[in-house]
Amino acid sequence: MQMTVESIIEIVKKIVDISIVWAVFYYILKNIRNNVKLTLLFKGVAIVIIIKILSDWLGLNTIGLLFEYVLMWGPLALIIIFQPEIRNALEQLGRTQLLGRHKVLTVDEREHLVYEIVQALEQLRKSKIGALIVLERDVSLSNYIEKAKKIYADISSDLLVAIFFPNNPLHDGGVIIQGDRITCAGAVFPTSSTAKANKRLGTRHRAALGIAEETDAIALIVSEETGRISIAVKGELYYNLSIDDVRMMLIDELRPKRDDELEEEDDAYEEEK
Repeated sequence: MQMTVESIIEIVKKIVDISIVWAVFYYILKNIRNNVKLTLLFKGVAIVIIIKILSDWLGLNTIGLLFEYVLMWGPLALIIIFQPEIRNALEQLGRTQLLGRHKVLTVDEREHLVYEIVQALEQLRKSKIGALIVLERDVSLSNYIEKAKKIYADISSDLLVAIFFPNNPLHDGGVIIQGDRITCAGAVFPTSSTAKANKRLGTRHRAALGIAEETDAIALIVSEETGRISIAVKGELYYNLSIDDVRMMLIDELRPKRDDELEEEDDAYEEEK
């Protein structure tokens, strides 16, 4: 079969079309995964669809008719009920950096970043100085940076401690780190209203959990009452961690995704052997 110019153009168009659709689905699913509320929402929708398919297959007419109405009017009800979550997801999708983080850190830069953060946390913990440090990853935090005080300084444990020192004008807000630089201080984040954010948690912990639910950022908290260190990541709060625990979690979370994929491939290869 001889390939003509028109047929080649048609094939290229189809490849581009499929690639765009896959890219859209990839970023949608990626942002849904990072948003706890939307993940639960889509799980619920999937369960309804599965029940509808099973009812049709088993001939359960009443249940099938009921869920047919649910599927018919459900999307409108979901848009009304989950309007804030859908709006946040669309905003998050718009803030996502298509090429990942603005700077891919080398191994030495990652180690230096973790070292400086851990040193700062150790000093803050001993002095019982409250702190909230947020590390940006793939989802941009530009909305919060715009409203905060810009710093744009190299990462330094002394600077982090100085920012959160009592009576400092910036100590009440959070610090945002992009790559290996402190971008701003005094940032204000949305507080979590989920069941995980129990009444015993302070404002910093609620804010950390809130930003971890809405984005893929890593939030580190030091309690000014107890000096305990916590980490909020992927919508979960890990409370009262040791310095070694914090160091290991940071190293693991900041590791490039490609490194994780290579490790999984090596593990699979070892298991096959």
